[in-house]
Amino acid sequence: MDNRLPITFILISVVLDSMGIGLIMPVMPDLIQEVEGAGIADAAVWGGILATIFAAMQFIFGPTLGSLSDRFGRRPVLLISLAVMAFDYILMAIAGSITFLIVARIIGGITAATQSTAAAYMADISEPDQKAANFGLIGAAFGVGFVLGPLMGGVLAEYGTRAPFYAAAALAAANFLFGYFVLPETVTDKIRRPFKWRRANPMGAFKHINKLPGLGRLMLITFIYTIAFFVYPGVWAYFGAAQFGWGPGMIGLSLGVFGVGIAIVQGVLMRPILRVLGERNAVIVGLSIDVVAFVALGFIQNGWVALALTPLTALGSIAGPALQGIMSRRADDNQQGELQGALASINAVATIAAPLVVTQTFWYFTKDDAAIYLPGAPFLLSAVLVIGCIFIFVTSPILAEAKSDT
Repeated sequence: MDNRLPITFILISVVLDSMGIGLIMPVMPDLIQEVEGAGIADAAVWGGILATIFAAMQFIFGPTLGSLSDRFGRRPVLLISLAVMAFDYILMAIAGSITFLIVARIIGGITAATQSTAAAYMADISEPDQKAANFGLIGAAFGVGFVLGPLMGGVLAEYGTRAPFYAAAALAAANFLFGYFVLPETVTDKIRRPFKWRRANPMGAFKHINKLPGLGRLMLITFIYTIAFFVYPGVWAYFGAAQFGWGPGMIGLSLGVFGVGIAIVQGVLMRPILRVLGERNAVIVGLSIDVVAFVALGFIQNGWVALALTPLTALGSIAGPALQGIMSRRADDNQQGELQGALASINAVATIAAPLVVTQTFWYFTKDDAAIYLPGAPFLLSAVLVIGCIFIFVTSPILAEAKSDT
């Protein structure tokens, strides 16, 4: 069987999944103010709630959809999710109240939780020596969606706050039709297994954390750092509107540039940086850069200066992969799956909590009766959190071992 068309469908599906949050970022300030009649501070609070709902649905239903695909097949799960996703974007396009948006984000989070199913399909059609490369394609597609989402949302928002949703609905519907004709089923009776709720438990990976002794501090750093770094997708649109007077187009462009910067740093520069610094020093340098960037963004009042800081803010992203590398080398070969599962769960929970933390901070310092008007306050909070990460890291017993390995 020629796998090129099915692989193309899978990659497009992953791109659409990862566009789910980024697509609406540029228009959310205007959209929420439009349906609620609220100011920018209150809009940020509702934006945080909607982002948390979306992330929570992905976390809860990811394992469920994966298990359903083991029982009923990858094809129906993927195609039904796409069809419902197209319908959901139409709902968001016509939403006239915040309740409508909440319902739409619940549905959207569920339909975007198909990454495990997409990965399973990719595994089904890949030869053993092709699996790693094909999984790399999925990771690349996720990154492309993260960049395209804000850019597409920002550009289309110039035609109205609802335009990005109609476009996304059209893309999802087109990919559904494409998949309907090119996607064969890969689950046969030989590998089909019954659906069991214990395998669909989203908290399952947490049980493996206690099997990874010595990594508790580094996992705590991962949790705190994920919350701190979420200040970019979580509050940037509201911050840009309040601090710089940016519209959706400029917000989308700035988020897209930031995404490209991270892709370049992690995809191109990461290896040479690690050769020069080593993993231990890369963590410290990356976290230190983040502190400087966050403090600067906390007080900057010129949008062009904020954009000029993009290379610096992107460079700080070396900390995450370096930290993950240290943890991976600390775990035994037969614990790598447990480690990745635990990290995935930690990141998911942090992503659920982060939007509420950063948007509530933004609201407190931008509301009408705020004692101090400071739209950059969430970035200062992130700086404090990252300083805590540095302290935990440099006082960890693992630091000495990581130093001896570099």
